[in-house]
Amino acid sequence: MPCDRGGGGRAGQGDTMRYLVRDRMLAFHEEAWIETEHREKVYRVDRKLFRPRSTFALVNTEGDQVATIVKKALTLHHTILVKEDGTTVARISKRAFTFFGDRFKVVLRDGRRLRVVGNFWDREFDIQDRGTTLAHVSRRWFSFRDAYAVDVMAEQDTLLLLVLAVCVDHTLQDLKGEKVTNL
Repeated sequence: MPCDRGGGGRAGQGDTMRYLVRDRMLAFHEEAWIETEHREKVYRVDRKLFRPRSTFALVNTEGDQVATIVKKALTLHHTILVKEDGTTVARISKRAFTFFGDRFKVVLRDGRRLRVVGNFWDREFDIQDRGTTLAHVSRRWFSFRDAYAVDVMAEQDTLLLLVLAVCVDHTLQDLKGEKVTNL
């Protein structure tokens, strides 16, 4: 899952694709659907209840697992690993305390670091690579809590950016104690 190394501003402004992440509650397991802006289902984020570790599978519409999200236990920082075919492709951690700088740190397999910046209280944030916005995540357009939009500007990185958005949102929900409504 490579990332665009473009210059400043937004990557491919004319090529923005909006995805919606919708949670489904009160099922035998927790799941969220990722849909296009035209309500076409693309991926399912699935977590079975009662597993000892917090592990989520990102499954495409054909039923193939395309990524795994593993929440590491017993870490100083809230850390999530993104794996593809058993190999870690990204590590997302939330710093426990920060007065300045980024609240989330994303390290990719190739050593590059992405920034997650914005208003985390209102769930309005961007995923950036060296000043270039690759994706914008927003709950602003939804009056209900169980959906949010992910505008992807770097189409070649869609899967990675969607997974990162889910991980950051999950971390924010987890820290607020809203474990029942979201992954």
